[in-house]
Amino acid sequence: MGKAERERGKRGEREWAAYLRDVGGFVGARRGVQYSGLGGAMDVCCPELDESLWCEVKRVQKLSLESWMQTATESASGNQIAYIAHRKDGCRWRVTTDGEDFLKLMR
Repeated sequence: MGKAERERGKRGEREWAAYLRDVGGFVGARRGVQYSGLGGAMDVCCPELDESLWCEVKRVQKLSLESWMQTATESASGNQIAYIAHRKDGCRWRVTTDGEDFLKLMR
């Protein structure tokens, strides 16, 4: 992954964390610790959600939802629900998760 792609990913993570704080009211939302070089961290952490969700953020023009969902699902631990927050330039944020997990959230 090139430097421009990494920078775009960082911006996307900051944008999603800000969106959760500013629009969602989750004041504790922040980037994960992946910036320190440690692997295995979710992209955005949100303590108010009791760490029950595993977040993967993608800020790209070309979607690869199946691949991203597989990565997020494999990274999630225990009963965490994996989701992908993604957006293209000029578009709104979208959230993708598994159908069964969506129903758990709705209940």
